[in-house]
Formats: sequence, C-alpha cells, structure tokens
Amino acid sequence: MLLFEGDLSLVVFPYVKVSGKSPEQTAELIGDFLSKHVREIARFNVVKGFLNIVLSDIYWLERLASITKQESFGYSPVTEQSPFVMVEYSSPNTNKPLHLGHIRNNLLGYSVSEILKAAGNKVIKVNLVNDRGIHICKSMLAWKNYGNGETPQSTGIKGDHLVGKYYVEFDKHYKKEIEQLVANGITKEQAEKDAPLMQEAQEMLRKWEAGDADVKHLWQTMNGWVYEGFASTYSALGVDFDKMYYESNTYLLGKSIVDEGLQKNVLQKRPDGAVIIDLTADGLDQKVLLRSDGTSVYMTQDLGTAVERHKEFPFDKHIYVVGNEQDYHFKVLKIALSKLGYSWADGLYHLSYGMVELPEGKMKSREGTVVDADDLIADMICNAGDMAEEKGLIAEMSAEEKAELSRMVGMAALKYFILKVDPKKKMLFNPSESIDLQGNTGPFIQYTHARIRSILRKAGTLPTSGEFPSALHVKERELIKTINSFTAAVHEAADNYSPAVVANYCYDLAKTFNQFYDACPVLKEQDEAARLFRLQLCKEVAEVIRRGMQLLGITVPERM
Repeated sequence: MLLFEGDLSLVVFPYVKVSGKSPEQTAELIGDFLSKHVREIARFNVVKGFLNIVLSDIYWLERLASITKQESFGYSPVTEQSPFVMVEYSSPNTNKPLHLGHIRNNLLGYSVSEILKAAGNKVIKVNLVNDRGIHICKSMLAWKNYGNGETPQSTGIKGDHLVGKYYVEFDKHYKKEIEQLVANGITKEQAEKDAPLMQEAQEMLRKWEAGDADVKHLWQTMNGWVYEGFASTYSALGVDFDKMYYESNTYLLGKSIVDEGLQKNVLQKRPDGAVIIDLTADGLDQKVLLRSDGTSVYMTQDLGTAVERHKEFPFDKHIYVVGNEQDYHFKVLKIALSKLGYSWADGLYHLSYGMVELPEGKMKSREGTVVDADDLIADMICNAGDMAEEKGLIAEMSAEEKAELSRMVGMAALKYFILKVDPKKKMLFNPSESIDLQGNTGPFIQYTHARIRSILRKAGTLPTSGEFPSALHVKERELIKTINSFTAAVHEAADNYSPAVVANYCYDLAKTFNQFYDACPVLKEQDEAARLFRLQLCKEVAEVIRRGMQLLGITVPERM
C-alpha cells in the first residue's frame, strides 16, 4: 500500500493526449506549474497517474479566517427556490406506548429534518397517528371487558401505558380462546379467525366505521389518554412536528381514491368484493386495497394521506421514516399512486432503517416484552447522573444543575449511540457503552466541548480577530482541515439521509481537537500571537461541535 501526502488529487490520464507524455510526466508538469504560480499550493507528489497536491498554510489560514466570519458556518441558506421536503416520522399506534424502536424512528426523523434544513431545504415535519383499525379496537375491547372503569387519573398510570396494558391483556385472553378451540378440534388458523374476542374486535371496527356513538366515545376517550402520554415522551426526546395527521381523517379519502381507480380500470374487484391492484408486472403481487367487507387497510389510508398532503403542501420530496419491515408496503404505495395518475409519486422516498435489537432478541408489543421509551429515558438520565457523580463532574453543582447535566448527558448518550449507526443497518443498543466518557460516544463529545469552554473562560476576554501565524503546527493544520469539512459532512448527510455522517464527523472533530490540545499549548503558550490564534481556533471548534450536535438533537453543556 502506497502512502502519500496530499489534500487534493488530480487524475491526469485525460490530459496525456494533450501533453504527449506519460501519465507520470504529465502529472510532474502540471504540479510544477501549479506550485510556481499558485500561492495556495505548497508542494506536490506524483503516484502513477495521480497528482497529489498539498495546500499551503496560507490557504488554510485564509479558510479559517473566512470560517470565523460566518455566523452560520456549515449551514446553507433556505431560499424561495429551495426544494420543499416533507419528512414523516414517529407514526405511532394509539394502542401502546412508544418503545426503543420508536425512539430510533423519532431520533432519525428529527435529525434528518434538521440536517436537510441545514443543507438548504425547506422542510416540514409531520406525524401520522395510526388512531384507528383492528389494533385499536383490541385495546378498546379489552378495557371494556376487563378494565372496571379504571383511568390514568384513578390508577396514576400514564395514559399510553394504561392503554398498552389492555393491548397485552387482549392478547392473553385471545390466546386462551385459540387454545380452547384448537383443543376442540379446530385448526389453529381457523381458531384465530373464529375466536370470540377477535369476532368482537372486528365487529367493533365495523361499528366504528359506521359511526356508532358508544364506540366512538370510547375511542375518543382512550385516544385522549394516549395523546397526553405521547406528548410527554416527545418532550423528553426533544422532538416536535409541524403538522399532525390522523388516519381517522384520511381513510375515507383513501376509499374515494380506490373508487376512482376502479372507474379508471386501474384497480380490480375480486369475486369476494375485495378491491386489488395487480402489480405482478412490476415484480410484486396483487395487493388488497379494500377488504371484502368494505373496510380499509393501511394502504388505503396511506393513499388518502399522501394525496391530502400534496394538495396542502406541494412537496418536491416526501420522506417516510419507517422500519425496513415495511419495504414492500412503500414500494406498493409509490407504484400505486403513480398508476393512479399522481406524477408527484416519483418524489416519495422510504427511509428504510434497521431494527433496534437487544441481547435477548426482538421486542414484541403484544407480549409486553418491549423496552419502554419512558423507562429507557429515565434509566439513561439516572445512569448519566451516577457516572457524573463517580467522575466528580458535578461535585460543585447545585441540585438543579446536577439534574440538568444528568438529563443532557443521558439524552446525548442515547441519541448519539443510535444516530452514529447508519440508518440502513440493524443495531444492538448497549446503554453501558453509550454513557462512556471515552471513545465514540455523545458524552465524550460533550466533555470535549465543555473542556474547550473551560479553556476559553480561563483565558478571559477573547479577541474578535487577530493576526494569524505565518506557519502552522501540523496539529493546527489538521484541526483547521477538520473544521473546514463540516459543510461537506452536512451535505453528505443530507444527500444520504444519514445523521451518522454528522455524528461521526463530530467525533472526528472532538478527537482531532484533543490531539491538537495535547501537542500545542494554549493557555501556557508564551508567544502571545500564537496563544491568541489557538484560542480563536478553540472557539471555532466549540462552535462547530455545538452546531453539529444540534443537528442530532443534542445539547452540549458549558460545564462538565
């Protein structure tokens, strides 16, 4: 493996016909000319047909001077001509509280939205609440049968947790009914359909769609409990939305779109009355859009929601942040809308992310074996407080300051550990690794920022500008180069919808700063000009770390 020096590389093969010389000779000619006539080029080297250019200290000092003058370095302005992007994330069901999988969804959606804004896009963040359907009816029926009228107020249980309790309760009783039917000689598949509880839940769904007053009242009451619980969890996670959509308001529009598709012969009706779209020619299969009893499916609702959204907000791109278990669903949605005549369907994009798993395996909501989001957040904050106490980071803080730092560090540990992994990859969440002050973690980056802020406080008043040195220490140069690459990292993250790019950039910057600080004295530097320059460099690093972590939804502390 060849090792070579260089900030830029030029492939010279396209120029050999013009030069009439070998690639190596051509590269030498170009490099020699540039080094003599361009002041920003210090030297060059040639490796086969590649000209590797080393930029001068003058170039890097001028870049730093330019960066320090920019109030929002790394962020691109949003203009009237900027692309309009809608990002849907969270999309919870109102039959259970949020869990670890939802946390990855929410953190990804929020961070992708912020990164797209920073890259110069107009962005609207939306949430589609799955507030109707058979799963909702299961919780409702179980509460009606076994709840004895209990409420969040009477039990002290958070609303979404209370409703989730009855989703689990339904499954327990449903399984018992299936076991009894199978024992009586019925196949398991038939037993799952014939079980009285499932029959009752399906009847409740039919009543809901028919507007039955009692069913609607119970639905509104229990959903109200859930919404209060969700709002609390969203606040703790630090995510928000510009617009909320509810499937209960969009599924009828979906039905009208299906009817229109039948009239255009884009869709077909089966003998049993179900409406399908035949996508076998597209390498898929026949997808049901309306059941034989006339009730809608998720696809019906998503058709209606997409059409309503584009009418209200004519987006250029619509990003669905949804787990990879729904890859097929979103392939069908995009093709179906296109076949139905909606040209903007080309702008639909499924940000398919991998599941979050635990050492003991996959989470199951029906069985109640999930990592609850609220519990995890509380545990992370508690663990952060214990770590800070052990490391002596909060010894001189007030109780209020200790609590706030524990919250900031705990949430940074959680968010960073999840966001540093490429969204497409499945991941294993390890709370103990995430809270470590060493290595590629949120708390390490926070600690580096706090360390810089401490240096700046000790220095006192900082110059707004100053004379830069004529030559740079190698670690100063590396640090300026890393700062300079922030804008590129933001745009790469936006192009790939991957907060991991920004997360790992922040880690690289923090790591490079610590190497610089070990090699280059700052407060103890005897040369005043060098000292002031390094303080300016420290100040810019802290600011870029703050901006980068902000794109991940992470706050960095002033003291730690």
